[in-house]
Amino acid sequence: MTNSTTQTTSPDQENNTDLNALHKSQNAVVLLSGGLDSVTCLYWAKARYASVTAVSFDYGQRHNSELVAAKAIADAAEVNHRIIDIDIAQLGGSSLTDHSMIVPDGDADKFPNKKRDEIDNDAIPNTYVPARNTIFLSYALAVAEVTDSNHIVIGVSSVDYSGYPDCRPEYIAAFQHMANLATKAGVTGHHLSIQTPLQQLSKAKTIELGLSLGVDYGQTISCYQADANGLACGVCDSCALRRQGFAQVGIADPTHYQS
Repeated sequence: MTNSTTQTTSPDQENNTDLNALHKSQNAVVLLSGGLDSVTCLYWAKARYASVTAVSFDYGQRHNSELVAAKAIADAAEVNHRIIDIDIAQLGGSSLTDHSMIVPDGDADKFPNKKRDEIDNDAIPNTYVPARNTIFLSYALAVAEVTDSNHIVIGVSSVDYSGYPDCRPEYIAAFQHMANLATKAGVTGHHLSIQTPLQQLSKAKTIELGLSLGVDYGQTISCYQADANGLACGVCDSCALRRQGFAQVGIADPTHYQS
């Protein structure tokens, strides 16, 4: 007598299969800064959706090296890429747009790791750009409508980050709710979702995800004050978090630093 084992598919597996098939027929917009997180999201979206449009912003930031990187990354990934010009710098209030302000050195031990509900104004560095994610997501929302996209992908995280209030899950949920009330797509049944694949990932876990998707992190620029050649300062918040992430993964940091 031969014993046989019958494999059954759970409802959750069936639902996941159906959802994956649905995503493969849908389009997405990815916010692409040229940094580590956004490039991970780009490759995550490429593996998931039928078509991807990457959107970057020339918003008066301290340097344009990240835009040069974003263009090269989008070309290498073979995705549509749009660079949108907006002038947030005229509003001031951030060391990333106001050259009279000093970008603070990073201290990885002081970042609000897993403390998103304990954020206070004193914990938010001056690299926070007022309402930046709201502005960027609004433009991405318009691009999603004209590209017939169901999804907007943004690389926010509430684990290893600098404490920015517009990176929190409750903010993303609120924006998604607004997006489906305020757009033609939303009110005609073309549901829009904001995807945050890195929301619960540390920088190390983000790097591991990206490596599994084939990301070349040597192409990326995360530094808040990179020079004209794209060389990172090595001391700002973003550099500190990035360096810490590669150290935790146990691989060489491919970042190109200033001497």
